[in-house]
Amino acid sequence: MTAESGTHTGREDIGPPVSSRTPELVLCAVDEPLAAAWTHALGRLETEAATIRVHRGSVLDVVAQAVVSPANSYGWMRGGIDAVYARAFPEVEQNVRSAILASYGGELPLGEAVIVPTGEAEPGWLISAPTMREPGERLPADTVHPYLAARAVFLLWQRGMLEAGPVRDVVDTIAMPGLGTGVGGVEPATCARQVAAAWEEVFGRRRNPR
Repeated sequence: MTAESGTHTGREDIGPPVSSRTPELVLCAVDEPLAAAWTHALGRLETEAATIRVHRGSVLDVVAQAVVSPANSYGWMRGGIDAVYARAFPEVEQNVRSAILASYGGELPLGEAVIVPTGEAEPGWLISAPTMREPGERLPADTVHPYLAARAVFLLWQRGMLEAGPVRDVVDTIAMPGLGTGVGGVEPATCARQVAAAWEEVFGRRRNPR
């Protein structure tokens, strides 16, 4: 199903054959607790050094073809990192909401993601993957929403389609901020563990399962 913004979510189609290749994933943190949590979780993954790295700073400082929006299900981008994206990319909120309306009837379920153009040359794409249904929702301590959002991002990269072809042929590097660690109140260690688990599930890279 192709969204009005020119995107394709890959939800209802088989998509391209699954590749053994992985994206470069840049885990971003503006504060030390999240940076430390990313680093600790990364140490448990068996992956080439260039495949995943931690960036201490803004997600917008990373050279990447796509950035991740830990969104709400309705595509409103008014708080946290989403507000930063909306200021940097004036077209992107409307692109997200149009894609959600076209492909999901206006509400993007948890565990799904859409990719839309930012309107800029780089990053050219934003991947919206909700960590909460309602804007500003505080998540419980036992939430699995960061895992669901990260898994949706990785599956979209692996299987999703754009009008020009597979997402993975267009996006080599994904910059990801904390998922739910801002407005959602998720502990950095919880987010990092769940993102690592999602990576392991989708790409099958394990070293110290525990």
